[in-house]
Amino acid sequence: MKSLLRSAATNTASLYITAGVLPSLSVKGGILTFLIGGVALMLLTLVLKPILSVLSFPLNFITLGLFSVLTNTIILYILTLFITEITIHAFAFQGFAFAGFIIPKIYINTFFAYVITSAAISTIVGGIIWLMR
Repeated sequence: MKSLLRSAATNTASLYITAGVLPSLSVKGGILTFLIGGVALMLLTLVLKPILSVLSFPLNFITLGLFSVLTNTIILYILTLFITEITIHAFAFQGFAFAGFIIPKIYINTFFAYVITSAAISTIVGGIIWLMR
């Protein structure tokens, strides 16, 4: 029970942080939507991730684990289907320049917005778990 609450809190916090950092993730409805989204993300991860990991094992083996990002993307897509207040949409990265290194303005379509958002959520969840140890 304690680990389920910790996982739900971690997923809720990661949704909140990602919504603040990335323009592709928008959450309507306030803190209650974040809580429901965190619990739903926890349940989807507990139920679907093992199934998707077994089904995608050959591709995961060939790509040396990079296909797991798409597994997380599928879980995030299913989350947005169930909870309509959480949406992922295309956005434009405004670019970046530092010490002669320039990244131009890039338009990110909806598919890559899902991939970037799921990678960010996974990274933040991993960071929070690392901090709690």
